[in-house]
Amino acid sequence: MPTDVQGEVPAPAAARPQSGVLDLRGAGRTELRYPLGDLLVVSGLPGSGKSTLIRRAVAAADGRGATVHRVDSQDSRDRIERRTPPWVPYALYRPLVRLAHYGALRRALRSDASVVVHDCGEHGWVRAWLAHDARRRGGSVHVLLLAVEPRTALAGQAARGRTVSRHAFARHRRAMTRLLAAAAAGRVPSGAVSTTLLDRPAADALRTIAFG
Repeated sequence: MPTDVQGEVPAPAAARPQSGVLDLRGAGRTELRYPLGDLLVVSGLPGSGKSTLIRRAVAAADGRGATVHRVDSQDSRDRIERRTPPWVPYALYRPLVRLAHYGALRRALRSDASVVVHDCGEHGWVRAWLAHDARRRGGSVHVLLLAVEPRTALAGQAARGRTVSRHAFARHRRAMTRLLAAAAAGRVPSGAVSTTLLDRPAADALRTIAFG
């Protein structure tokens, strides 16, 4: 039976991360459920499947019937790319993608609804921002880490036909190494109350991420 990293608390049938570190790698759980109005940060290497998981598993509405906001930087990039000539390199309009992404996040946080945000895990200030907003609304921030091997993430980049530079991938890898090391020690990222670990099979098995 899956346990938290320290081997103390069994994972329930519908996993409900509340606090601490929950290791669901190899668990095959089909549902994660968080408290109403809380914020979830989905982190992982580029190509690890963050966008795919968010699109497939995050429920459209919470337990009250209110919209769950999904803020994915990939959506912002896709919208801008559709209006950008194909010969323009991504590096030139990447700042616009980031502005659009954080603008969408700001609008979502104003709603006081549950929010799921795609984040590489590299920028601690994003979690600090979310933690500040969670305190304002009386809720919490949770982190979902896709703990996949770098070669799996690189294969995911190749499959989607969109890669990141070696320098950027190395930077993301260092950030994920720190997050995973903290989880192995039973620590959650600053500003968050829980961390849940999924490997590729566990992510593929997960069908629902819900609030309520």
